[in-house]
Amino acid sequence: MTAAAVPGIETIRAAARTLEPTGLVRTPALAATRLSAALGCEITFKLENLQRTGSFKVRGAGVKLASLDAGQRSRGVIAMSAGNHAQGVAYHARRLGVPALIVMPRGTPFTKIERTEALGARVALEGDNLTEAAAYAQARAARDGLVFVHPYDDPAVIAGQGTVALEFLADAPALDILVVPIGGGGLMAGCAIAARALNPAIGLVGVQSALYPAMVRALAGDTTPLPSPPTLAEGIAVKTPGELTRRIVADLVDEILLVDERALEHAVDILLTEEKLLAEGAGAAGIAAVHAHRARFAGKRVGVVVCGGNIDARIVASILMRGLAESGRLARLRIEIPDAPGMLARVAAAIAGAGGNIVEIVHHRLFHDVPVVRADVDVVVETRGGEHLQAVKAALREAGLGVAELAKGSGAEIAGPDR
Repeated sequence: MTAAAVPGIETIRAAARTLEPTGLVRTPALAATRLSAALGCEITFKLENLQRTGSFKVRGAGVKLASLDAGQRSRGVIAMSAGNHAQGVAYHARRLGVPALIVMPRGTPFTKIERTEALGARVALEGDNLTEAAAYAQARAARDGLVFVHPYDDPAVIAGQGTVALEFLADAPALDILVVPIGGGGLMAGCAIAARALNPAIGLVGVQSALYPAMVRALAGDTTPLPSPPTLAEGIAVKTPGELTRRIVADLVDEILLVDERALEHAVDILLTEEKLLAEGAGAAGIAAVHAHRARFAGKRVGVVVCGGNIDARIVASILMRGLAESGRLARLRIEIPDAPGMLARVAAAIAGAGGNIVEIVHHRLFHDVPVVRADVDVVVETRGGEHLQAVKAALREAGLGVAELAKGSGAEIAGPDR
């Protein structure tokens, strides 16, 4: 692909005009007051999780499909996607009356499959990752004469994604740094072009999953194949970035930060609990980077693109429960008691007296290594946090009961003379 294929700011402005009549949302820029205070910088979010299909991907797909001629539209389009590009293509295909086939990797979250089908596209599950899904989609496109709509390495798609920064900097022109998640690089490339044109001094920081540092490695000239581990940020779990997007990122982006799974999980949790925003793992990658690398952003006005909000409800539930456990607001205690009448009442009274709330309780007599005249009681208790949890444990000990906190998520006891 030649340098002439790189879109400029006027192409991005034209893309914005193309998208105006398509029903897309001009997503808000929202000041993140609580997180700004906690992280020591002034954070503003661009909320693409509130976009029509729950992701920025609908922008690039709209610009690409609008560029097709009548013959291409009649034959139909095919795309490969982990879900968000799929919904973007499906949304505009239905709007324009274009047949659409979407190829998704096996293991794509159910919510993304269901929503894509609900928008009228057919879905085929092929391959264990985006690379394998792409190979199938491209072969199918060649066989059936379909237009392959690339999720990131296409000038029209990049221009569409660049409208995110066009809007963001119109609403928040004083940003010092713009933080954008990177998978294949389409969003970062488009935003970098727009942001550099509007504010040449702005810092541009990309974020990748530590399990899928494809752009980082490509820029370093590392062609070693990446493995395909599961990740919370499946939306940016790309093994091979685009050729065009790589050139743009190399030319314009200052730095790419990596975030691990724990940071991504924590970011989803704090966005929901602190800012009341639902983001998928990829969508939360920007705030994960600011949180994990806070010294890099201290005192700066930081714009963070929350690029998507399509996440399975059961994953959200697991993250929230794990967050409660990590903060000490939910804990599992093992209490050793004499196997005698009234002992469960003593346990409940001690916990209640300290202000704790019993969520679940299980009484073990047969399968634990305790004397026959004693028993273990496992209690899930809700508290106000770490200090309150220690007060609950102290109250149990004062009642003459041995207590140990079970390791979070493992069922093993934490070492120490707690009993």
